[in-house]
Amino acid sequence: MKHVLPHCKLLLITTLVMAGCASKPPTFQEGPDAEISFDGLVRVDNTAFKKVWADPDTDLSNYTKIIPKKAEIEFRAVKGSARLSSKSEYPIDEKDRIKIIDTIAQILSEEISDNKRFTITDKPSPDTLILAVSLIDIVSNVPPELAGRSDVFLSRVGEITLVLELKDSQSGETLLRAAERGAVETAGNRGMRSNSVTNMNELRRLARRWGAKINNGLESL
Repeated sequence: MKHVLPHCKLLLITTLVMAGCASKPPTFQEGPDAEISFDGLVRVDNTAFKKVWADPDTDLSNYTKIIPKKAEIEFRAVKGSARLSSKSEYPIDEKDRIKIIDTIAQILSEEISDNKRFTITDKPSPDTLILAVSLIDIVSNVPPELAGRSDVFLSRVGEITLVLELKDSQSGETLLRAAERGAVETAGNRGMRSNSVTNMNELRRLARRWGAKINNGLESL
């Protein structure tokens, strides 16, 4: 059984619906088969992000400010030798990890700071939400540069899971959570020579897409 959200409950869910809103409205799952998170949020269908859970009893129309938290970053631990030809996942060295963190943080910050719906603040208040973004299980499909290796062509550089949470700034209660696994891949999934420049360009493209989705959704309120 599905239940279409009344207008006041749609306000925040709309921020994550952009892709499918025209054909189907966002709906909370209901009944014994409804998916409920460990902290009591209910799964919402027909949203732009792959998975969304929200509090069906919260009216979020009075929130006017937002506190962006520094993004949490987590890399997948890759076991075994990176030299095995059969491997498809490879460890990321410290220098590249720093570059990935800085690139994603900068792009998401640029997108969110440009938001016209919410005032950016650093002080909790009754009308303020906390926007918490985590990028977890980051994995690379790029093999290490080895002596004598010929050019490597890849259509997929790696994968990242985005977890977004909106919380009440005073209580810390999570009001909405969205999650999506994204591929750092070339347009049209075409094979392209893998190097530090092309790989970072694909990472920036994914970060821009996610940042724009978050920002445009917030502005739609």
